Amino acid sequence: MDHSLRPWRQIDRRKCRKIRVGSVEVGGDAPITVQTMTNTPTTDAGATIDQIRQMEEAGADIIRVSCPDKESTAAFATIAKATRVPLVADIHFHYKRGIEAAKAGAACLRINPGNIGSADRVREVIKAAKDYGCAMRIGVNAGSLEPHLLERYGEPCPEAMVESALDHAKILQDNDFHEFKISCKASDVFMMVAAYQQLSEAIDCPLHLGVTEAGPARIGTVKSAIGLGGLLWAGIGDTIRISLAADPVEEVKVGFDVLKSMGLRHRGVNIIACPSCARQGFNVIRTVETLEERLAHISEPISLSIIGCVVNGPGEALVTDIGFTGGGAGAGMIYMAGKQDHKIDNDHLVDHVVELVEKKAAELRAVREQALVE
Repeated sequence: MDHSLRPWRQIDRRKCRKIRVGSVEVGGDAPITVQTMTNTPTTDAGATIDQIRQMEEAGADIIRVSCPDKESTAAFATIAKATRVPLVADIHFHYKRGIEAAKAGAACLRINPGNIGSADRVREVIKAAKDYGCAMRIGVNAGSLEPHLLERYGEPCPEAMVESALDHAKILQDNDFHEFKISCKASDVFMMVAAYQQLSEAIDCPLHLGVTEAGPARIGTVKSAIGLGGLLWAGIGDTIRISLAADPVEEVKVGFDVLKSMGLRHRGVNIIACPSCARQGFNVIRTVETLEERLAHISEPISLSIIGCVVNGPGEALVTDIGFTGGGAGAGMIYMAGKQDHKIDNDHLVDHVVELVEKKAAELRAVREQALVE
């Protein structure tokens, strides 16, 4: 059920220009995109393609691939031809890798001001991006700022990060190149948020959000949700990457979960579930774990409430597409579009809810396909 028109749910996104990363729009009124990055050796094109396909299946809009050496940019050409989503070539230290990646089919070149080299080298990368239709990302990291900025400010800080970003943006602008976005990442959430707040007021290009090196899956998810959530709530951010020391597919899932929880993107089943207590009429935790696993293949936006008892169950069901509220005598109530519909035995609950969700997903697909035809 769409409640996005309620005024207290409105997020007024920062006005910025729109760019294209391959077939994907970033910035302006385009949906906030979710990115991730491969961690296979790029020289192993087969393994990298396999991983990218898993990321595509999870819904990744844009995927970054590291190009540390000439062999990697050679393999990048094979990889780019085998994938559906736009690929970003990640370039550090060797500007020539950026030129090679542009020729190899990169939709975007990510350069790090702290290690890419002189303005002349950046200009050569800009020329390659123009020649081959690539966008660019200026990727500033607190951990790899230019030496002169560290000397001036004494340590990594938001002001140094923003100055680095704007200096390199000026090089691009002075060379009449405007298809770029900027990231100002730090592992410190406060530093990262402050940098993006300052940057958002200083330039009108799209912003790529991320808490870099956020950590293992659990703490990294928490740190990313705090940092990105506050910025997104303020309307700042046009594309995001959740940086986890975990399977990159998890980064995609968490990215969509962050956007889904804020009403900014709607992909997959949004399960609302109680933590369970002594009032529960069925095993809530086990049921939700099973449903989450069995509904992972659904990409259509569907809300589902699974609540253990009648204290909050009916109220949560009012605002979800499908709901189940636990009752007594081994059965509970199914709600459809907020209204009581029928009872179901707890023993058949999971199979029945999966069937209802899949039916709803099929209906939504049919509507979408019909709209495309019309």
